Amino acid sequence: MQKDISNIDDIKQLVDTFYAKIQQDELLAGIFNKVIQNNWPKHLEKMYAFWQTVLLEEHTYYGAPFMPHANLPVSKKHFDRWLILFYKTLDELFDGEKANEARWRATKMAEMFQLKIAHYQQTNSKPLI
Repeated sequence: MQKDISNIDDIKQLVDTFYAKIQQDELLAGIFNKVIQNNWPKHLEKMYAFWQTVLLEEHTYYGAPFMPHANLPVSKKHFDRWLILFYKTLDELFDGEKANEARWRATKMAEMFQLKIAHYQQTNSKPLI
């Protein structure tokens, strides 16, 4: 039986495994690698802090998660693929209440990001902040 997400080492395993999939994915790798370039270690550290804050309630992330994504050339198919890879990673590694919460939060985040990015693309407008 798999264990639940319970500490920073679990967060790191989730993030590292997930982004290894992203970096190899036919649809997503090009977008992520173009934006992140050689800064993967810094990006992963930021993701550790984000998920540690969200799932473990240990406030280590300070930032506005949407803004770096606001102008990405992405659509629903990209978010669908992102979620498939995230769910697959969770299913491979964890089971329990926190894993279910991670799945729910990722779904809500993807829905919100997708709607906001689509709005900016359709209206040719820019985020205020």
